Amino acid sequence: MQEYSLKRGNKPDLERIHECLAEIFPAEIKKNGDKLVISYGIFKTLTVWIQNKKLVVETESDTTVINDEVILDTNKRYRDFLYKATGYTAKERLKKAKEDVSK
Repeated sequence: MQEYSLKRGNKPDLERIHECLAEIFPAEIKKNGDKLVISYGIFKTLTVWIQNKKLVVETESDTTVINDEVILDTNKRYRDFLYKATGYTAKERLKKAKEDVSK
């Protein structure tokens, strides 16, 4: 489970996160209470929700997938989703995570 801070201007709104998921992942999005769940590529499940004004993501990988194209495509889409949902690049997310740990 990973928690990501949201950049100012990116609302901690589940509907906005739903739109980001729908735009990036061409998969059915299921709503499980206050969580959004999809299955795509190497993800058996990708579960996303908002908690304490942060984006929380939990993934379960499908280890049977060995096709490099599928793996690379899924990873790119995942990074794109995190960027769109949080407003932070991978480098900025890493910096934020380090700041949060040092607090």
